[in-house]
Amino acid sequence: MYEKTYPNKRFKLTLQFLQKHISTSETILDLGVKNPFSEVMVSEGYTVENTKGEDLDEDRSTIENSSAKVVTAFEIFEHLLSPYEVLKSIKTEKLVISVPLRLWFASAYRSKTDKWDRHYHEFEDWQLDWLLEKTGWKIIDRQQWTNPVKKIGIRPLLRHFTNRYYIIYAERISG
Repeated sequence: MYEKTYPNKRFKLTLQFLQKHISTSETILDLGVKNPFSEVMVSEGYTVENTKGEDLDEDRSTIENSSAKVVTAFEIFEHLLSPYEVLKSIKTEKLVISVPLRLWFASAYRSKTDKWDRHYHEFEDWQLDWLLEKTGWKIIDRQQWTNPVKKIGIRPLLRHFTNRYYIIYAERISG
């Protein structure tokens, strides 16, 4: 069987997790502007609509008015000031979300050139679990993985053993 290759481990594992839980017959609202991974989803047969770059802390109208069956959010929630409000506004029954995990040996990410490219939250797994629980989601499946880098030093070495990404499939709790 032919297997496509992707530019990095994160894309490959994220796609495998998505395919495990979401059928290509289900439409997806992907939070965040069109990006290389949303293009991967489309190339794999998914119907994907992206948000348009609006500040989701302030404007959740796209989320609230979407007719998609699934919401995906890959490395988005760490940039939001109020992920609680965004999660509460999602109307779908299914959610796939991934976040970078907080690393005890590195400070939170902040771009020196882009005022939007920074992490307000870097979650520990229990924090994201609790946030999802408080906003009406039941976690069905979860996975974590490392993100090794090809550099020399203590931090790069630690990245070989310390999980960096956390992905969850959750379903809305009816009630």
